[in-house]
Amino acid sequence: MGIAYGFFKCNASKRDIEAELPSLRKAAETPSKLELSLIEDLDSIKTDNGLKSLIEQAKLGMINFVMKGEQQNIKNQTVAGRIGNLLNMTYQSTLYKPNEEFYGQVVYQEADGSYSFLE
Repeated sequence: MGIAYGFFKCNASKRDIEAELPSLRKAAETPSKLELSLIEDLDSIKTDNGLKSLIEQAKLGMINFVMKGEQQNIKNQTVAGRIGNLLNMTYQSTLYKPNEEFYGQVVYQEADGSYSFLE
């Protein structure tokens, strides 16, 4: 199971982001097999200490959403790339005002258990 997390700051509501997700998925050419979860309560993410540390850093940086992606039979890094494409489309959508800054980062777990940031 490939898993990745896209941390981002957005002033839109969770409901507005969820309503926009189908068109964002289409624009980003996201496979339908990629399961997405939009998480607003970062403390609710159940995970290991490595990701918990990143979550704490994200909260300090005023990050308020996580888009978790999961897909069977592909690598974490591949899922991360797909989440990255979705976040790019999110920023280009009406969820952000013109010239509004975007803060976001995608992370995925390596085979050794460490986490890497998508370049």
